[in-house]
Amino acid sequence: MIKWGAWLLVFLGAAHTVSALTVEGAARYAGEWFSGALWHEGFSDMSPANSALWLSLESFGPPLIVVGLIVLWLDRRGITPPPFLAWTLGIWCVVDAVILITTPWPLALLASILLGAGGRRAAGRANSAPHADATKTS
Repeated sequence: MIKWGAWLLVFLGAAHTVSALTVEGAARYAGEWFSGALWHEGFSDMSPANSALWLSLESFGPPLIVVGLIVLWLDRRGITPPPFLAWTLGIWCVVDAVILITTPWPLALLASILLGAGGRRAAGRANSAPHADATKTS
């Protein structure tokens, strides 16, 4: 379950970032991004270039990819992700759903549920394993 949840996070982050850069056309502003044109621009009067930056590279997409990859890394090493990760992602999804219903929040919520359920399952196995080993050595 943990692996499925992590891959779902990687997919969502990559899909958001790549689609913003390509389908939404944010990449066409890359020249402005790297020229320093946005350095003195505020959030109140965002230019199309600044808006495109926040839709793509500065969005939740890249960090979501990183979180998913970290969870996969932990899983490969037999380390269960901390429960706060699933709870935080779940709360974020609910807030996202309330603010803007048309986002793919159900997929992110599914990922957080998979992470939480997988973490509980792994914790249950870890708690029962020492007792089994103790009875074998007695």
